[in-house]
Amino acid sequence: MALKITQVLIAGSAQAPTLAIDPPLSLWGGIDPITGAITEPRHPMHGVSIAGRIVFMDRIIGSSSGSSIMLELMRLNAAPAAVVLRHADAILTLGVVVGRAMGYPSLPVVVADFEFEQIPSDFQLAV
Repeated sequence: MALKITQVLIAGSAQAPTLAIDPPLSLWGGIDPITGAITEPRHPMHGVSIAGRIVFMDRIIGSSSGSSIMLELMRLNAAPAAVVLRHADAILTLGVVVGRAMGYPSLPVVVADFEFEQIPSDFQLAV
């Protein structure tokens, strides 16, 4: 898969199974901060966990409280291994920055051009 990274928001590396989330999702109310499972009942991926996966999304939607959900996911080791977005998101990135400052395991966050149909089942990211 050709992944053209246009912006590195949080540097790091990860190798893990991928998860393409489409349509977009809100972290606040859409992800269980304890397990990493998608809890939005109307989302087609309801029940799927983001924990330990390289998550590909167009963008994050919803509340500024999403940073606290990311922080909790990191604290409880239920965070994704990495996040790849088409559009930068300051709220998600803030949660990762605060989690790193608190000593929780970090994860890379990047903005990239990609096609959902071309995302492999396993991916390595190093930025």
